[in-house]
Amino acid sequence: MHDAKTSAEIGQGPVAVLSKQQRAHATRKQLVDASRDIFARDGFELARLEDIAAAAGKTRGAFYAHFRDKEDVFLAIFEEDMARDQERIRVPLRAATSRQERVEVLVQHLATLLNDRRRMLLNLEFKAYAIRHPHRQKRLVALISAMCLCCADTGIDYLVPELRHEDPAIKRAQAAQFGALVDGLAINRLFDPASLDSERILHQLRAGVGAILDLPASTEANLRVTKKTGGSTKSLSE
Repeated sequence: MHDAKTSAEIGQGPVAVLSKQQRAHATRKQLVDASRDIFARDGFELARLEDIAAAAGKTRGAFYAHFRDKEDVFLAIFEEDMARDQERIRVPLRAATSRQERVEVLVQHLATLLNDRRRMLLNLEFKAYAIRHPHRQKRLVALISAMCLCCADTGIDYLVPELRHEDPAIKRAQAAQFGALVDGLAINRLFDPASLDSERILHQLRAGVGAILDLPASTEANLRVTKKTGGSTKSLSE
């Protein structure tokens, strides 16, 4: 009897722990999904934590058990989107055998992102929020940049030789150029949809992606435009 009881107790332990972990994971996902909806409805800055929690069927306390604030949940959304992007693009990039094919894979991927109105609005609003709050901007830029570098280091740059650089400054510059390309097209398309049809979007993406991939590692010196003051040299990328 003692052995049977012990076995039952031992058997119940891991199941209970696993169930708790699963519930926590499910709650976090519900909060992230609800945040997407509330951010899309109200905008990032006006969105309230109470509304996010209510939309997820949770309490405000449940939100704080998983996230520190709205910035934190946005970063979770950004990280989730990047992971999904990697999975979506990895297979066609592996199949691409030439620079032209790699460019087209990236172009079609970016075109898909541009068609995601909710995602584009959230990204643009978040950047505008960071710009309006300079005391938070440096931290947010650093976190987003770190995520982008981590994304590249997990394999995408090895599938695209033109993105394979050792210097983080070059990787960051290329990530910023991709961001500028997408943001510029997104904001103008959202503002005046008739001015940018699908063909114009693809044309601009092909030109932009091609120019970004043409940036070789040897151009590091051009990325580090310097100013000499008092005999010292400062990089504008620092």
